[in-house]
Amino acid sequence: MATITVSNLSFHYDGSYDNIFENVSFLIDTNWKLGFIGRNGRGKTTFLNLLMGKYEYSGNITANLHFDYFPFEVKDKSKSVYEIAYEINASFEEYEQWKLEREVSLLEMDPEDILERPFETLSKGEQTKVLLAILFLRENKFLLIDEPTNHLDVQSRIVVAEYLKSKKSFILVSHDRTFLDTCVDHILSINKANIEIQQGNFSSWLENKERQDNFELAKNEKLKKDISRLEQSSKQATGWSHQIEASKSRDTGQSDNRVDKGYIGAKAAKMAQRAKNTQNRRDKAVVDKSKLLKNIETAESLKLNPSTYRSNRLVDISDLSIFYGEKQVCEDVSFIVENGDRIQLKGANGSGKSSIIKLILGQNISYNGNVFVGKEMKVSYVSQDTSFLRGNLTDFVRESNIDESLFKSILIKLDFAKIQFEKKMEDYSEGQKKKVLIARSLCEQADLYIWDEPLNYIDVLSRIQIEDVILNYCPTMIFIEHDELFSEKVATDVVVLEKGVKKKRKF
Repeated sequence: MATITVSNLSFHYDGSYDNIFENVSFLIDTNWKLGFIGRNGRGKTTFLNLLMGKYEYSGNITANLHFDYFPFEVKDKSKSVYEIAYEINASFEEYEQWKLEREVSLLEMDPEDILERPFETLSKGEQTKVLLAILFLRENKFLLIDEPTNHLDVQSRIVVAEYLKSKKSFILVSHDRTFLDTCVDHILSINKANIEIQQGNFSSWLENKERQDNFELAKNEKLKKDISRLEQSSKQATGWSHQIEASKSRDTGQSDNRVDKGYIGAKAAKMAQRAKNTQNRRDKAVVDKSKLLKNIETAESLKLNPSTYRSNRLVDISDLSIFYGEKQVCEDVSFIVENGDRIQLKGANGSGKSSIIKLILGQNISYNGNVFVGKEMKVSYVSQDTSFLRGNLTDFVRESNIDESLFKSILIKLDFAKIQFEKKMEDYSEGQKKKVLIARSLCEQADLYIWDEPLNYIDVLSRIQIEDVILNYCPTMIFIEHDELFSEKVATDVVVLEKGVKKKRKF
């Protein structure tokens, strides 16, 4: 059994006084299918980069193997998939071409269609699948897979999850709960106070965590009561000891005025010892209590203040076809958005989901059909793209015309450290950038919330918080999201985009 040994690992970025990792130690079996989870900004990608040797650190990481990282950077995207496979796999021989064809077929792609094409002509989802196939063919490598689902539609996530389930020797960073449950057999979690590894998938880890949290919360409450009771007992015993000791010198009122000072002294000493023992028990309870609740995640409730549009009909689309140049990407799409609806647009990548959103937002899209959007309707929009987020949060708040204190309180509830408020947004992780856009949207009072893949890079606990706020406040929404569990919980209607077909399903 080969292992990756991490011992006394500490690391911080230059110019920062806060350690990302501090004296961390654990072992990883290289045969595991290891899911890697933790809230945004806790160092998941940083740890993968440490394994790759990109940063200097203190402590030791020992592994008798080489690491590959996904997403893999393809320098010349004009080359065919075959050519890229030979470049990445230096030992790859032409007679082994069948292996690549097999891997591509396992990912439900046609080798004859895919492998001869220039890499740049593939969709983002196809590129993801092809690179995973090529990287898993490399021998004596341990694969570090960082957020592979962000460019995969629902069906592609199912396919890739099943593919990874058939493999081993990888670390997978993902926040998609269904995806993790399908393909991992161990979980590495970065908690608030430590790093731990458990056998099982995400659901079993979450169940264990909730059980441990509930145990600690109950024990914490018991110790609080014990500490209070012991403090009172200690004070009483100490008071009694002082009273007894003082009685040795008092007039007892006896005719001979004699006091058994030896008896009284022994009794006072006994009470003093009782007070000391009680204090020791109290101190032990305090120590035990201090060990609890360090990994309790603060997933506080979020708030939303949706408005109700004066008309019940906000959007009405019928017989819609959208074109990219000469190419028709969807046709015969029809649906209505009324107050209280939460419509999920669902379909394969390139089926026109984001184009429909752009059309509703008034952007210039080539289409045929009928599109009605309510006049003077207030819309709050979360885009897929975060690259425009630059500069400081104060300027962003002012330009967005939202309440700064509310905005920052939402970010804190989404596990944003206050130190992040001083940084420029371009230095945020992708998950932190997405939280900025979601927090802005939650600050905005709107008739219609339009969210385009809002959960990309967002950690699991934050996803649950976002689910809860939507279910609690019931805003009118149109959204695109490939997280199946989130969509099942949130959507009231689903519009499935398939060329030549229109579907609308009511839950």
